[in-house]
Amino acid sequence: MRYLYSLIEKDLKKKMVFLAGPRQVGKTTLAERIMKGFNQPTYLNWDNPEHRRTIQKGLWPQNTDLLVFDELHKKKNWKSWVKGIYDVEKRDRRILVTGSARLDVYRRGGDSLQGRYHHWRLHPFTLDENPRHRCDKKTLETLLEFGGFPEPFLSRDKVEAARWRRDRYERLIKEDVRDLEHVKDVQTLSLFNDLIRERVGSPVAVSNLAQDLEISPLTAKHWLSVMEAMYHNFVLRPFSDKIARSSLKQPKVYLYDTGEVQGDAAKAENLVACHLLKRVQFLQDAFGERVELQFIRDKDGNEVDFAIIRNRKVIELYEVKLSDDTIAPSLIKYQKMLQPQNAFQVVFNLDKPYERGGIKVLSPIELFQSPPWEKRLPDRAG
Repeated sequence: MRYLYSLIEKDLKKKMVFLAGPRQVGKTTLAERIMKGFNQPTYLNWDNPEHRRTIQKGLWPQNTDLLVFDELHKKKNWKSWVKGIYDVEKRDRRILVTGSARLDVYRRGGDSLQGRYHHWRLHPFTLDENPRHRCDKKTLETLLEFGGFPEPFLSRDKVEAARWRRDRYERLIKEDVRDLEHVKDVQTLSLFNDLIRERVGSPVAVSNLAQDLEISPLTAKHWLSVMEAMYHNFVLRPFSDKIARSSLKQPKVYLYDTGEVQGDAAKAENLVACHLLKRVQFLQDAFGERVELQFIRDKDGNEVDFAIIRNRKVIELYEVKLSDDTIAPSLIKYQKMLQPQNAFQVVFNLDKPYERGGIKVLSPIELFQSPPWEKRLPDRAG
């Protein structure tokens, strides 16, 4: 059972629930599990022509106690439409809206939905949340090779994973992007995504990407935000408060699908990024925490891979290594300068964990064995 099940079930008793996340991450499966707790649920997918007509006419059965609208954000003015349904029918039935794009972005026109819904984001499987219930070396190897999306993760078949990844990407580009953004030059967009995949974990100069593809910097910037909104990649910005000579211009980009990333070091860093983003967004969605995932990099090249920020203060630092268990000088520097509550060096091939100078050196298995829905970030001390 996915980690959001009981939380969504509880929230549905009070408001609508919006569940977003990457295509084929398991949103429909989770919705189907939630539907089993109701007497007369109705599932309607905007991508299905028959379902679309039912949505347009509002002709679902009157005894429906749970309405599940899938991919509703593709409907024009969906926000105003679902607000009207909720305001009229909230006493009679619950409403769950799921989508493969950021539902907090695609709110087109009409009245505000503020106060009428809770928003959740579902992520791929991770070490601390997977159907095998094991946070071990085998699970780590599977995540690195196949990624955390349910189908390739569970099949562990290289050929089937490659076919799944190709089909998912084609649907993402040809259906989701087309329906929501009307991008015409799909071929160049695909080349743009190839360049992004090659740069996972490295600072990305959007202007250089634009020059390579002979498109405008504004177009490149827009495409990056489009693919982020579609849950293909996520962008991390550098943290600058109290950082002398901070590098402010170039973000870093990671993919939700670690199995798509090239190179062992990039895969390892991407995997940790996915785990940390999942934890941060869970804290945002579950508790309203004002936390963000960023990184630290100054103009002298000193960098720490990840920093969790709360209220403009660094509370945790993370540096990722494949096999070097010697603590990185940049991590030591910024641990002393910023005084976070926790500092970690995550080493994928580590003989024995240890701690030195307040910095914990440990494997990803040891780091991610306790999920955030069991243990939250450090208290707001300081």
